[in-house]
Order: sequence, then C-alpha cells, then structure tokens
Amino acid sequence: MSRVIWKGAISFGLVNIPVALKTASRSHTLDLDLLDQRDMAPVGYQRINKHTGKVIDSEHIVKGYQYEKDEYVVLNDEDFRQANVEATQTVDIVSFVQADSIPPYYFDTPYYLEPDKRGERGYALLHETLRKTGRAALALVVLRNRQHLAALLVVGKALVLNTMRFADEVVPIEDLSLPSGGKGKAATPREVAMATRLVKDMSEDWKPEQYRDTYREDLMARIHAKIKAGKTHLLTPASEEAAPSGKGAKVIDMMALLKQSIGHRGKAPARPASRNADLLDDEEEEKPATKKAAGKATAKKASTKASTKASTKTSTKTSTKEAATRKAAPKKAAARKAAPAKKRKAA
Repeated sequence: MSRVIWKGAISFGLVNIPVALKTASRSHTLDLDLLDQRDMAPVGYQRINKHTGKVIDSEHIVKGYQYEKDEYVVLNDEDFRQANVEATQTVDIVSFVQADSIPPYYFDTPYYLEPDKRGERGYALLHETLRKTGRAALALVVLRNRQHLAALLVVGKALVLNTMRFADEVVPIEDLSLPSGGKGKAATPREVAMATRLVKDMSEDWKPEQYRDTYREDLMARIHAKIKAGKTHLLTPASEEAAPSGKGAKVIDMMALLKQSIGHRGKAPARPASRNADLLDDEEEEKPATKKAAGKATAKKASTKASTKASTKTSTKTSTKEAATRKAAPKKAAARKAAPAKKRKAA
C-alpha cells in the first residue's frame, strides 16, 4: 500500500496543480536483530569516547567536518539551519528535456504523483503534454529539509516524480578503462550477426513479476521450516542487574548463576566463586533461614535489654558515689581549718 509522504502542488508556469507525493517503491529486506547466542539477549551499541573508552551522553556529541588529518570544523544547529533551503510545498518545474536523453544512472528514488480533486484537470493537461512531446519535466523539490533535483515522467496514466543525482554525484564514464575498438578488439560482422540472432531468440515482453528475489524467498523458507520444527529461542528480558552501567561493567551470565543457585538450594553454601553468586545464594536460602534469624534476633534483643539495664544501674551507682564524694570534700576541708583554731584557743 502506497503511503503519502508529502502534499503540495506542481508549479507549471502560472498553473498550480495540487498533488500528493506517494511512495512508489518498498523494501523487502529482512529485518534481522543481533542476539547474544549465549543467552539470546539483544545486542546494543553505545557511543564511546575512543580515547577514554567511556560512554558519552548525547548532549556532549557534536558533528565535525575533517578538512585535514585530525583537523576538524565543528558544526552546530545554527549552521545546519542556515544551510537548509526554505521548505516550500511546490514541485517547481524549471525546464523540459527529451525523456530518453537522461541516463538511467541519474535516477534515484521514484514517487507517484496523485492529483487532488481540485487539480485533476491540470494534472491531465500536464500528463498529456509530456506524453505527446516525449519530454520529461525537470523540477526542484524540497523533501525532508533537503533540496532535490527531480524528473517528472509519464508512466501509463500516472505522473512519476523520480529524484535524481546531481552531476557531481555521478562518476564520469571517462574514468573507466573501456575497449577502444581498435584492431583485434572490435567485433567482427559475423560475431555481430550471431549475437543479434541470439538477442532475437531471447527477446520477450517486459514482465517484472516473473523476476523474484530468490535469495529472500529461500531464506524465508528456512526461517519458516525452523519455526515449524520448534527450533526457536525465547528472547531474554532485560534485567536491572544486567543493564549496562556505562563504566565497562562485566556482563553477568544470568542463566549460569541461576543454575548454580538451584544446585546450592537446601545445602550449606560453599565459598562463592563470585559476589554475584553469593547474592543469588542468599536469596535462595532466605526463606528457610527466617525462623532461625528471628530466634537469634529475639535473643539478641533480650541480651541487649539486660545489658542496657545493668549498665544503667552501674552508671547510676557510680554517679551517686561520685556526688557523695564531691559533697563530703568541702566538709573535710572545713574540719582541717577548724582544728588549728581550737589548738590556739586551748593554748
């Protein structure tokens, strides 16, 4: 099903023809995901700093043009905004050329032009004019913020807009090493006659449906055969523990750890091979150990209460004793002062 990707108008002199631009091609390329064969987890990619090896946040990534080795010009959003052509909703026809004069390697992506109800008459006029004259209309159109050169061609009852490559995007044929047609390299008349006969014998009408992508068909057949035979794998869901931290953390093999935990269930755990295995063992043994832990906690609480009470009692006694000592000290000092006075009176 063709989908609309753009709506606008064909500008043909003073005539505007409202149209919708629809996709004329579709890709059947198989969409294959990358998986880790050990646990069938999806494989992802991260953007890293090639010097530090650390993952970079998108806010720190900029685009640069290398004009010399290791020398860059950094481009920001404003640079791209200034370079973008003004987006218009028109296919601006600039000239007409013979349709068969355009080399096929200039064509890029085809689109159907479908007329709006208001533009049906103008559409029919342009279509008939191009058909009668054998011409193609060259036009400029802005798609996805980029200006394209395009050719409007007659295909059956429709007009097709085919985006084109600019001249500097095409490698010149002169760059090729081709036969010069000199002595010993040119075809003989007899060879040409035999080749012409072969061409006639192999000639037929153009029937595109008889040519198929056999590679894709064979690959899909193998996929369906594996599904039918039950040779499928369940995708491993992402876990918080296995999520990338961005600091080069080791990847945890969850299946291996779970199997190890099951083997240790109900047994006294041996010295763990890793911290992760220890964590999983603790989780496995958590339920059977709850009662023991509760008993220990109760005993510990009672012991702590008794210790606190004894400590408080001892502390109280010590404080009382110290207070009594401090209170008695002034009385002793007064007694020492009074003793000489009594002696002097007696004398």
